[in-house]
Amino acid sequence: MSRLQGKVALVTGAAQGMGESHVQRFIAEGAKVILTDLNQDGGSALAAKLGKNALFLHHDVTRAEDWTTVIQKGEAEFGPITILVNNAGVLGPVAKTIDISEADYLKVCAINQTSVFLGMKAVLPSMVKAGIGSIVNISSIAGIAANYGFPNLAYVGSKFAVRGMTKATAIEYASKNIRVNSVHPGFIQTPMMVAATDEKGGDALSLIPQGRIAEPGEVTNLVLFLASDEASFITGTEHIVDGGMLAQ
Repeated sequence: MSRLQGKVALVTGAAQGMGESHVQRFIAEGAKVILTDLNQDGGSALAAKLGKNALFLHHDVTRAEDWTTVIQKGEAEFGPITILVNNAGVLGPVAKTIDISEADYLKVCAINQTSVFLGMKAVLPSMVKAGIGSIVNISSIAGIAANYGFPNLAYVGSKFAVRGMTKATAIEYASKNIRVNSVHPGFIQTPMMVAATDEKGGDALSLIPQGRIAEPGEVTNLVLFLASDEASFITGTEHIVDGGMLAQ
């Protein structure tokens, strides 16, 4: 039996990397999926490949009005949204605290943190209407510990914030049958994470006890579980996918 049969999911940052992996697996598991991204060409091509159960919408996750439009169009196409994966994110520039500009700081926080607030705020009424929901917020191991040379305090701070926002919303909506959890990937084979790995050069693999970079699908396996009814008593928790990095 398909694990997401009858579910309607919204995945941000879905045109490539982990977002693309999540969307493909969700469709295969029976969900109808609204995939959103600023990458019009990539998102449109992916939706066309996936067929009638995929709808691509151009989406700036930092704009509340875009969220309103996406929710309205998604509901009109597929019905109430019961899964949200806040996947969109950026690393930001490599910079020390004293050197990062205010503009760069605010941009990173807007994409990584404010977008999660806007997404949860926008989708919760749909989930309340459906009587069920699962929100999966993609954070980072930088949202658990800040000692692995990530680009700047804005990235680390925004990813820590996602973890806290997840817990606060989980407590608030637990009685509504809506679960909220965060996922904290380490180094994953995506364009964004490969860039971070390159910044650390040959030292990157030495940080990972399993000695390799993960594939996006290895994160998707966890996201799928949290999105599904199999995780029905799991909420307000953080889940790490890092090959043992934080165990050290």
